[in-house]
Amino acid sequence: MCRLNPKVDFAFKKLFGSEENKDILIAFINSIIDENEQIKDIELKNPYNISDYRKGKMTILDIKAVDDKYVWYDIEMQISQQDFFDKRALYYWSKVYSSQIESGEDYEKLRKTISINILDFNYLKEKEFHNEFKIYNTKTLKEFSNMFEMHFIELNKFNKDYKDLKTGLDRWIAFLSRAYELDKDNIPEELAEDKEVKKAIEKLDIMYLSKEEREIYEDDLKALMDYRAQIKTAERNGRIEGKKEGIKEGMEKGIEKGKIQEKVDIAKKLLDILDDETISIKVGLSIDEIKKLRNK
Repeated sequence: MCRLNPKVDFAFKKLFGSEENKDILIAFINSIIDENEQIKDIELKNPYNISDYRKGKMTILDIKAVDDKYVWYDIEMQISQQDFFDKRALYYWSKVYSSQIESGEDYEKLRKTISINILDFNYLKEKEFHNEFKIYNTKTLKEFSNMFEMHFIELNKFNKDYKDLKTGLDRWIAFLSRAYELDKDNIPEELAEDKEVKKAIEKLDIMYLSKEEREIYEDDLKALMDYRAQIKTAERNGRIEGKKEGIKEGMEKGIEKGKIQEKVDIAKKLLDILDDETISIKVGLSIDEIKKLRNK
C-alpha cells in the first residue's frame, strides 16, 4: 500500500502542488474541466515549500495556479466535514478572483477562475460524485458569464470497481480513495494505463518526508483518524439517545454534539504548530473560539 494518505492535505499539497509534479496536476485538472478547455502548462502560485509553511506563509490547504490560457485555479482537499462549506467555497473563489487586480486597475484584467473542491464527506444533495456549477440565466439557461466555475467532488459518493472505471476522473478518484490498497509494484491495470495516475501512485509510494514534514503529516493523519472515530461515536450516541427522544431527533443531536467536540479536540492538537487563522480554516471553528482555547 502507499505509505502516505493523499487525502491528508499535507500529502495532497506535496504531491499535486510541487514543481516537479506539475504534469500530475495538469492531468488531474484536465480530467475535471471540459474537454474543449484542456490545458498544456500551468504556473503554481503557491508551490509546496516546507519553509513557507514553517513561517506561516502557507496554509497547506489549497493549490493556486494559472494555466497557459491565464485561467486561475484554486484546488482544495477537505477531509473534515464543515457546515456552510458552500459559503466557504464561494468566499475562497472570490478571494482568488479579486486578488488578480489591485485597487484602481481595469476589470478587464480579471480572468476566469475555477474552484475545485474535493470533499471526503457528503455535502450536496445530488447523488453524483462530481458536480459542476456555473452562472446561468434562469429563464433562458444561457450562460451569463464564463468567469465563474466551481466543481465539487465528493469522494464518499464514488463506488465504482476498477473494472468500471471509464474516465480520467474515475481513475484519479479511485487513486485518492484507495491509495491504502495500492503500491508501485502492484498497480491495477485500469489505473496503470493512465501514465499520470501511475506516476502519482509511484511518487506517493516513495515520497520522502523529513522529520519535520513527518510530524506535520502524522498530526494531520491523527486528526483525520480522530475525526472519523468521533463521528462514529457521535452516531452511536445519537442512536442511544434516539431511543429516548425519537430515533431521528436523537441521532441529529448526538451527531451535532459529536461534530462540535471533534472540532475542539482537533483544534487543541494543532495549537502548538499552526496559527489561529489556519486552525480555524482546518477545523471550522471561528478565530474567537480558537483564541479561547489558546488562552485556557
